[in-house]
Amino acid sequence: MDEVVMDQIMYVGHQVVSWIASVAIIFGGVVPYIPQYRDIRRTQNAEGFSTYVCLVLLVANILRILFSIKMVLMWTSGDTFKTGYFLLTQAPMQFWICGLLQVCVDFAILFQVYYYSLYPQKPISHTTHTTSAKAL
Repeated sequence: MDEVVMDQIMYVGHQVVSWIASVAIIFGGVVPYIPQYRDIRRTQNAEGFSTYVCLVLLVANILRILFSIKMVLMWTSGDTFKTGYFLLTQAPMQFWICGLLQVCVDFAILFQVYYYSLYPQKPISHTTHTTSAKAL
């Protein structure tokens, strides 16, 4: 099979798996409760089951998607406040230098999250070697 066609098949396969995984992350926590919902609906009795469980799980799963950006923002704000505290209390120099380095790394990660969400990278095709890598 032509290498270009194989690369296209792999790319489409990756996209399909990625899409399925995204849907599973959003709705996966709610799916196990569908039989419970149907049973409550059929019997007209919700005794012993909180009707807000499915809603809470759905909201939690949606928030999980935003976790990557929110988590880095929380790290950045925490490191910024910590570094500011070190500067205001005239802590030894190594404390505020370490804090500033952490803030710089946080901003670098934020930039990467932003950049790669706007410009997703194409999958890298692996080159095949004509010689075997096995030990003799």
